[in-house]
Amino acid sequence: MLFRASAAAVSAECLSGSLFLRMTEQFARMHGYKPSTAEARSWERSIPVLASALNDAGLGQVEVLLEYGLPLTSKRADAVLAGVHPKTGHPSYIVVELKQWSSADPVDSDPSLCQVDSYSRPVLNPVDQVRGYVQYLTSFNAALAENPDRICGAAYLHNATQFGIGGLFENEDEFGRLFIGERRGEFMDFLRSRLSPASGARAADELLNAKVGPSRQLMAVAAQEVREREQFVLLDEQQIAYRTVLNAVRRAKESDHKEIVVVTGGPGTGKSVIALSVLGELYRQGLTALHATGSSSFTTTMRKVAGARKPQVRDLFKYFNSFMTAERNGLDVLVCDEAHRMRETSANRYTPATHRTGKAQVEELIDAARVPVFLLDEHQVVRPGEMGTVSEIKAAAAAKNLTCRVVSLDSQFRCGGSDAYLQWVVRLLGLVEGGVLPWDPDGRMQLVVAESPEEMENLLNNRRDQGYSSRMSAGYCWKWTKKVPAGQSLPVDVVIGDWQRPWNVFGDRAISGAPPAALWATDPAGFGQVGCVYTAQGFEYDWSGVIIGPDLVWRGDRWVTDRTASKDPVFKKSTPDADVNRLIRNTYKVLLTRGMIGTVVYSTDAETRQKLRELVGQPQSGIATAVGVD
Repeated sequence: MLFRASAAAVSAECLSGSLFLRMTEQFARMHGYKPSTAEARSWERSIPVLASALNDAGLGQVEVLLEYGLPLTSKRADAVLAGVHPKTGHPSYIVVELKQWSSADPVDSDPSLCQVDSYSRPVLNPVDQVRGYVQYLTSFNAALAENPDRICGAAYLHNATQFGIGGLFENEDEFGRLFIGERRGEFMDFLRSRLSPASGARAADELLNAKVGPSRQLMAVAAQEVREREQFVLLDEQQIAYRTVLNAVRRAKESDHKEIVVVTGGPGTGKSVIALSVLGELYRQGLTALHATGSSSFTTTMRKVAGARKPQVRDLFKYFNSFMTAERNGLDVLVCDEAHRMRETSANRYTPATHRTGKAQVEELIDAARVPVFLLDEHQVVRPGEMGTVSEIKAAAAAKNLTCRVVSLDSQFRCGGSDAYLQWVVRLLGLVEGGVLPWDPDGRMQLVVAESPEEMENLLNNRRDQGYSSRMSAGYCWKWTKKVPAGQSLPVDVVIGDWQRPWNVFGDRAISGAPPAALWATDPAGFGQVGCVYTAQGFEYDWSGVIIGPDLVWRGDRWVTDRTASKDPVFKKSTPDADVNRLIRNTYKVLLTRGMIGTVVYSTDAETRQKLRELVGQPQSGIATAVGVD
């Protein structure tokens, strides 16, 4: 949240001109960068309009929460109004989405998507957008979970006329209403129907101080999502991606053609949630669809959870190399999750000659379905030979003269929804320009630098005792004993001083209580083994402990990668130094973005630890005092 005050106070701040300066400063502090010019301009043009409507309606004491952050996601609602219901006397809330649009038309006869002149691509109908925020808050805020009738949503297009946006009203319901500037009086009547003139300060306090439920773990609901009904609420770009896929499927059926959809986004932006939602809807429609990844851990876990009660469900989850001999367009849809893991070819030394097509893997996947869907994050390419990029897919589509639609996801649900933390990580590792940043705590994500692996593990153990899930992972800088004789325990390969722990199990059988590799991230018994990027990628847990090994150290004013310190067998002598440098940094980016609540980072190198402590603003000793850990 960037600003909170009564509607009367908001109007006064607008008149003085100080409101927007304060919001800009708060935004920069929370996110680590300044708001865009367009966003700042929208505040200046829309917030006074909302404040004026509230005051003219006699609701000057209603509390206004501007740029309210939805829990456990970086998404923000333009405003949440908090007050007292005029009839029940209970707390009452309205989520308001403000738009400057003067006109908008439904896309392709789909009222959930609309085309606006100022955007090159379809955007979500603001009614659907605000309804999604209402549903999300009802799911994740304890003050609303038992009282969903206390909140509703309203989209206010204050520059619009009935003629300009008439086609968008079709999607209205009790949780999402649409109002236009041409009929401002109707909006004021609506506000008075939900809010009384009484002070809304206490209602706002109740909303802000309510217990926030953790995000719903992907694997825990995968089966029901696929088999029965949607349990995830899709927001904004997620909803656009979802609708884009379903519309592509509809067009393919009606016109007997095919097209490609690419969904890009960083860690935790909801790519796999979209994949499951799409599959659930397609199965309900009776369409043929499969899910595929290039990750053994991810596919194995999906099979285990989704097929827990119905083993046949496991067959819905495949690997990218399963489609070498697939019938052309034999599927309606193929959802390629974690598509950054695609390889140049599906063939390996074990592939029978009859299955060697000579085609690129991306081409095989495109050929397998009328609508191939690729979900990827180009910054999660961690192995030489991984080819999953937007440009590769676009080139393959162009070669086949196919339409390729790209949807970008910019909000994330991992790392407590902290944009500031993700920005800190990518700047820390030099994956974007601008140099390293000091960590400025934003209240969403906790960051701790440990002085030893023992200190890291003790903190994670304390978190486990409090009911949180925790895992330790490390860069691939220690040998990995992959063959363990039956009856023996896992060897302690990761040795740092007196601290010794095993890598996670290599293979698909449990060893001495330790789960197989594919289940390390989701089985509670995975704590105690050190995971690597290949078992952590695609998963999330509450607290993440990350060991930065000697393959990446801070020297002077920059990072230095040491390929000789890496034990990863995927790095061959022929792998260029530039590729090794990029892939090692990408590896630590993946590991540092697994936690949903907090990250504990430890480096084996003293100079690197000192640099991390400087950035985090943490003294050498007193970990709990330094970060306010309970």
